[in-house]
Amino acid sequence: MKNPKLLIISVAITVGIAVLLSSVYVVNETQQVVITQFGEPVGQPITTPGLHFKVPFTQDANYFDKRFLEWDGSPNQIPTKDKRFIWVDSYARWRISDPLLFFQRLRDERGAQSRLDDILDGETRNAIARNDLVEVVRTSNRDPATIPVESEETNAALEKIQLGRQALTRQILATTAPRVKEFGIELMDFQFKRINYVDQVQNDVFQRMIAERKRVAERYRSEGAGEAARISGERERDLQRIQSEAYRTAQETRGKADAQATRIYAEANNRDAAFYAFTKSMETYESAVDAKTILILTTNGDLLKYLERPR
Repeated sequence: MKNPKLLIISVAITVGIAVLLSSVYVVNETQQVVITQFGEPVGQPITTPGLHFKVPFTQDANYFDKRFLEWDGSPNQIPTKDKRFIWVDSYARWRISDPLLFFQRLRDERGAQSRLDDILDGETRNAIARNDLVEVVRTSNRDPATIPVESEETNAALEKIQLGRQALTRQILATTAPRVKEFGIELMDFQFKRINYVDQVQNDVFQRMIAERKRVAERYRSEGAGEAARISGERERDLQRIQSEAYRTAQETRGKADAQATRIYAEANNRDAAFYAFTKSMETYESAVDAKTILILTTNGDLLKYLERPR
């Protein structure tokens, strides 16, 4: 080398930069760090954000998330206490509360997910197996807005519950939280994402629901037909009553009119009996005689006297 001093300075600068980079690490607001030396934890976890230092080359910074993390369980087929087979899909929220213990027991988030699968899935299975289906799907004993008709399935749907879905999830959370705390994990929440019948049972349930709705529809149709017949009968009865009253009123009016006419005729005839006999004879001629009628009358008959001589 022509200039060994320059080479030494370059190597010293390179080593210095490497040492500096190996001894400095940055922690942001969403992270917490556990320092390990030859794979073993050293000191307390670093949870405050900022620039920090460690022994270069021999110590490593292991980063863990401070934020809430998601656990998404796998759908499982679970039998209830009343022997109903259902699919249960659940989820939970958790965070690393003790990064040092977390690192010592689980090492990383992958190990935590595996351990949460064992604990949460197992406790979910146990909790559902200890309770009837109604406890899993309902949350309270409040009355439904509408009750269509009374039936066996309706009565089953209105069966009183002891715990309910929300209390059941709180029970699972309370049971599993102390167990996961041993791994430096704080379990924040646990919920059922979806609950459904298994495929072989679901079709039978739908068919029963369809048959029940059809039965309810037929009952409504039958009640409607009976109500229509009742209304039609009342209408016919009212129509007959109205017509009868109208006929009676008409007959009474006609009788009164005939009586009044008869009285008027009688009063008129009493004034001039001869004129009455003449007008009645003329009416008789008009009704009895036409162009084709041939009458044979005696000369002394009353019917002929008005034709023999004028008055």
